[in-house]
Amino acid sequence: MDRDPGERVRMKRLLPILATVALLALGAGSAAAAAGISPAREFVPRQVVVKFDGQRRARAVALPAGTGVREAAAALRRNPRIEYALPDYIATASATAPVSLALPNDSGSLDGIPEASASAGNWAFKQWNFLPSEGGGTRLFSPGGINAVGAWENLEEAGKPGAEGVTVAVLDTGVAYRDSGRFLRSPDFTASQFAKGFDYIDDDRVPLDENGHGTHIAGTIAEHTNNGVALTGLAYRAKLMPVRVLDRNGRGQASDIAKGIRFAVAHGADVINMSFNFGCGKNVPDVDQALREAFAGGVVAVASAGNLGSETCISAPATGPRVIGVGGTTEGGCLGDYSLAGRKIDLLAPGGGTPVASCPSVSARPIYQVTLRAGSTRAFGIPGNYVGTSMAAAHVSGVAAMVLAADTYGGPRFSSENEQSAKIRVKEVAEHLRKTARDLGLPKNQQGAGLIDAAAATYPRVGTS
Repeated sequence: MDRDPGERVRMKRLLPILATVALLALGAGSAAAAAGISPAREFVPRQVVVKFDGQRRARAVALPAGTGVREAAAALRRNPRIEYALPDYIATASATAPVSLALPNDSGSLDGIPEASASAGNWAFKQWNFLPSEGGGTRLFSPGGINAVGAWENLEEAGKPGAEGVTVAVLDTGVAYRDSGRFLRSPDFTASQFAKGFDYIDDDRVPLDENGHGTHIAGTIAEHTNNGVALTGLAYRAKLMPVRVLDRNGRGQASDIAKGIRFAVAHGADVINMSFNFGCGKNVPDVDQALREAFAGGVVAVASAGNLGSETCISAPATGPRVIGVGGTTEGGCLGDYSLAGRKIDLLAPGGGTPVASCPSVSARPIYQVTLRAGSTRAFGIPGNYVGTSMAAAHVSGVAAMVLAADTYGGPRFSSENEQSAKIRVKEVAEHLRKTARDLGLPKNQQGAGLIDAAAATYPRVGTS
């Protein structure tokens, strides 16, 4: 809730403006009413996001019936007391070591019972994305892998196995994190690995997944290990904070997303993952302001760059202030044919799928993770159709959590009460991920600094034990 003491006064000032807008709408007839619905569903009908000059935060304001959103926003902007008035734009999900140290002992099955013949590391036959990029002898490796195995070993040596002590907020369609009515918890999560979250779609404290996208993302970041079930996550001992800002169709509005970012910051998240995008060039200043607040609070923000076909350019929140924008690579270590190019690509990470035509490798497996079966909130599987920069962003969030746990980024000791140290932490983590990334020899606008390397990013700093 916005506790700005001047809010009531400003809202009283807004009412006559909205009344004028309503009269304009009535005069405009059916054209104005049609504009409020938007055939492409670019924005929420009958609602605008308004920020008064001097007001700390914007708020979503309902419009009178029959009022066109674009016309209303334009009329409101003519008022000198209003800093901005914009449609409430809609975002869409962007999916199309020694065993004794860290290798998870998972069978790859979903029956919850380890097979008698299962051996440690069977996850590796599906999760090419977590393997070292090079190997020898009988050691499994993948050209597109980020060497999570080496990172797990580094974290064990640092006394922070699986990024223990770090919290990652997953802003998405929710997560299958608990049993409740028609919902079941994913068999590869434990109840104790979740921090309290919030559901901004249903406006309650139970952000359960009705889509599967959010559960898949959360699984890549921190799915449980050594439980004899299915697969593994990167930062497997990190806390996950589910924040539901996308509905069952994978769509969410800017006003809710801004609230979700602020919730994560206020409730102790260290990393925020945002695997969704607004339309190309859409202006979402309230989301940008929330991201600035995350930066000031020392929270690392990661976002998918968007997928060619769904988006036409790298778009918000990846273009937001201090956000790490992520493109996608394939099993063969090539750029995915869906990965957009542009100045805001900071890093690449595994997104799976088909490589660009110039790639010498034809390997095109997806990102495997346990999630809901299509159309169900109680049945789980390991689907083969999760591909895109959504998946790539989740890898960067997981590795960022590992870097924070291992304390390898080189910044000052973090204090949430010291804004300067908080901002430095965010800058240093992002720079450290860039410095330790693997150069794929691509143009910078396609690869940024390159493909993330989890082992290199968590390798102990000189002078640390």
